[in-house]
Amino acid sequence: MHVELLVFPDCPHAENARRQLRRAFELVELPASWSERDISAPGTSNEVAAFGSPTILVDGHDVDEAPTRAGVTCRIYAGSELTGAPRLNAIVAALRKCTPT
Repeated sequence: MHVELLVFPDCPHAENARRQLRRAFELVELPASWSERDISAPGTSNEVAAFGSPTILVDGHDVDEAPTRAGVTCRIYAGSELTGAPRLNAIVAALRKCTPT
């Protein structure tokens, strides 16, 4: 399983996304492990940059089903426990889906 946090430098919601990731890994009883990618870095594909910041991908799939706006922008997550971060249950569901039983 590969978990990736897509952010741009100084994203105001990056730390909340990291908190949600740590909590989700705790709930599925796995060690917290993910990589981070700067979506504003030169050479970043338009496909990746279009997700917005912060975005959490599990095996390449966005944990949130809401459509994103194109470009390096902040994402808004309706109903999340932490401002600017994906919902905890969405992250947990994505991790469980990719975890062997």
